[in-house]
Amino acid sequence: MQKLLSNLKITINENIFLKDPESSDLGKRIVENSILLIDQIGFDDFTFKKLGAKIGSNESSIYRYFENKHNLLVYLASWYWSWTEYQLVFAINNIADPLKKLDLAIEVLTKTTTLDSTFKHIDEVVLKRIIIHEYSKSYLTKQVDLDNDEGYFSIYKRLVIRLKELIQEANKDYKYAFCLANTVIEGSLHQQYLKDHFKSISGLKPNEAPTEFYKDLVFNTLNISPNE
Repeated sequence: MQKLLSNLKITINENIFLKDPESSDLGKRIVENSILLIDQIGFDDFTFKKLGAKIGSNESSIYRYFENKHNLLVYLASWYWSWTEYQLVFAINNIADPLKKLDLAIEVLTKTTTLDSTFKHIDEVVLKRIIIHEYSKSYLTKQVDLDNDEGYFSIYKRLVIRLKELIQEANKDYKYAFCLANTVIEGSLHQQYLKDHFKSISGLKPNEAPTEFYKDLVFNTLNISPNE
């Protein structure tokens, strides 16, 4: 899997950016340092002016890549979901058993993120924290329907569809496969947020991912066992 991932190129909807940040060293520095700065100060306080100061470049140079910080956040989220999708696809490749595939998919989607040396300018661990804390701000907006029409969320939606299809393979009679798929993907972010910030109402230990909870939830909901 790691050898295959070494040849991986993450492809993002061109409507999200003005110039592909992967096409230049400056673009990669913008992505790399935006992740670090958003993680440090939060998306609400993040500005292109502050990012420009961090990378030693004019604010105007960042605007040549992204129209605004909203699109930058959408780009980062799209990158994360695309990277996650590739991991899921590789994990279930050549697996015939639908229950085993679903079990592996849940593990990929809910596990603790580790650093991937394939992408030297992106810290996936830090990016995952941004997804946990800030991802909802990319779609809880007045222009969400316009953004959706432009394909801003196509990669995320594609990932949901993949999980929904795996759920249906495991139990073709289950009526709410989309609802369950969304619950796993969105809910795992929420559970990790609760673990970090509302410890008194989280059932997870400090270093525990919600993986086993979601396996338990999904397989009990489908009334099947991954060991069948």
